[in-house]
Amino acid sequence: MANVLVVSAHPLKDSLCAHLTGQIKDVLASRNAVVVHRDLYEQQFDPLLSPKERASFYKNFDQSRLIEEISELQAADILVLAFPTWWFGFPAILKGWFDRVWAPGVAFEHAEDLSALHPKLHNLKHVIAVTTMGSPWWIDQLILWRPVRRILKTALVGVCAPQAKFDFFVQYQAEKIDQHKLNRLVQRIRRKLAQVVD
Repeated sequence: MANVLVVSAHPLKDSLCAHLTGQIKDVLASRNAVVVHRDLYEQQFDPLLSPKERASFYKNFDQSRLIEEISELQAADILVLAFPTWWFGFPAILKGWFDRVWAPGVAFEHAEDLSALHPKLHNLKHVIAVTTMGSPWWIDQLILWRPVRRILKTALVGVCAPQAKFDFFVQYQAEKIDQHKLNRLVQRIRRKLAQVVD
């Protein structure tokens, strides 16, 4: 039975991201997965790396305020992220989750000479990211070279969980989505989740 951590990051309960998060949870429930959902806004996650945490970043990172979040990440076989892309980046609250939870001693270890990072998220088998974006596809792909996808795939998953498979779903021009496009997106996400969890 798969252990799945769903992390969502949108302040509005009636948003497209919230709808997609609901669809994700529905398909996981139908597959009898063990699901933990961390809604960063609802749970008022503090994205600010504290002075104490930063001071301990290179030796014995202070995990005292993050015990639950770290345990969830370390227990997960599958990580599903659902979030909007704002200014071609993560919402601040999600960036803070990466800054604080994907920390040394948790997601990676520093090399002794600080020349490299060594992965620690050996538990993760698959990471699936679902995001919405107001811009058309060509700005993201042709002008900016898909920065959110590159950071997730290469800098985060690639470094901290290189063994994990990675899938990325994006809905461009999300404010203009019609029911047909929404249905297609949901079906693609549902198919992938069914493949991964089975």
